[in-house]
Amino acid sequence: MFTPRTPRIVAARRLQRRRDRDQSGRFLAEGPQAVREALAAGAVIELFGTPAALDRHAELAAQAPELSPVTDDALAALAETVHPQGLVAVCEQNDVPIGEALAKNPRLVAVVAEVRDPGNAGTVLRTADAAGAGVVIFAGDAVDPYNGKCVRSSAGSLFHVDVVRSPLSVVELLQDSGLQVLATSGTGEDDVDSLLDGGQLASPTAWLFGSEAHGLPEDLLRGADRRVRVPIYGGAESLNLAAAAAVCLYASARAQR
Repeated sequence: MFTPRTPRIVAARRLQRRRDRDQSGRFLAEGPQAVREALAAGAVIELFGTPAALDRHAELAAQAPELSPVTDDALAALAETVHPQGLVAVCEQNDVPIGEALAKNPRLVAVVAEVRDPGNAGTVLRTADAAGAGVVIFAGDAVDPYNGKCVRSSAGSLFHVDVVRSPLSVVELLQDSGLQVLATSGTGEDDVDSLLDGGQLASPTAWLFGSEAHGLPEDLLRGADRRVRVPIYGGAESLNLAAAAAVCLYASARAQR
């Protein structure tokens, strides 16, 4: 049984650092939900688990291409949560080039532009998947989609959509692919409800989301077809990024269906 000092555990633990993820093309997926989706996607290289967790999730253990029982201490070294659930998988990254992703003619695309908070980015990814988006683009200096917190926040959706990492200059590519590009902005001249009522959201759409602290870069705001705000009907100053993304993406999902 592997311990924290076993070379395979030491090597896997390095994947908690972005540099090592980028160099190896691998990352860690923690917990039974993420492991289940990673196995279904064929992304798992090796599954680490405590004996109790492997027994509890025998159907997942049976699917692993390589299974490695570990001590509780070794699992704790691999996990990044306070109360780990006993399973951690080493997975292969599966970035999709932007041209390949857009060639599939997705009707709904989410772009997180320079969003550095992994919890927010992972939640947007999960929401985009739920709303039927086919592509999520991490543009510019955005968080690594394979960051542990981002992977956990995506709740398995990382394995359901085309994940693209691209430079910040994506607007023209999106427009050339037949997508209307809508930039979210608290001061946008259009609002989500008006576009939904007017039928504009029925068209294939790419939504641009910026960081909560700084919003979207000026180039993206200028290049987009419309700048769109989420209407605030109460006294709140604004919505956080994940909530605003949910409103926008589900408005498109409703219009497109």
